[in-house]
Amino acid sequence: MGHREDLLEGAKRCLLEKGYARTTARDIVAASDTNLASIGYHYGSKEALLNLAFIKVTEEWGETLTRDDDGAKGKPQAPAPPLDQFRETWRRVIGSFEETRAVWQLQMEVISRIDSDPELQKALAGPQRAGRDGLAETMMGVDPETDPERARVAGLFCQALLAGVMVQWLMDTDSAPSAQDLTDGLKVILEGRPAEGGTAG
Repeated sequence: MGHREDLLEGAKRCLLEKGYARTTARDIVAASDTNLASIGYHYGSKEALLNLAFIKVTEEWGETLTRDDDGAKGKPQAPAPPLDQFRETWRRVIGSFEETRAVWQLQMEVISRIDSDPELQKALAGPQRAGRDGLAETMMGVDPETDPERARVAGLFCQALLAGVMVQWLMDTDSAPSAQDLTDGLKVILEGRPAEGGTAG
């Protein structure tokens, strides 16, 4: 790899080990075995490099959703009924939580910086929309190319759900939802009636 690729890989490692705010340019240089001048030459600024590194980290996390339990990559086959695909995807997400905890913590930190960092917000806008499409296809089996509007709203739903699940797992793992809990909750919503023993409200 050249310095550009080395810097990106080093920045990704630093983000996962130290977080966004605590990563310095010297940390990235040490992790990539490059030099400070290379950051400006290849990326313009440390912030631009970190923003791209964060996008790459989240993209790589998203790719894990399409791998089977043996780690093989490939587009998932949509089972019938569709709820099975939803539950299976969430099983993989939740099952990988401890292994990918640093990614989830990093995402929460980056979200907290959005209002004070317009460049970061701008950098994430496009990837966030693309991520929604990916979630719609992976979790709900909706193809963004053939049915873009359904993919858009399904992606919004999945992204909102993902953020909520992430927070619950970070705050209290013991009471956080399982894949089956999420599937059962979706069934309650689709049925339009409260769960057994519950009350409408």
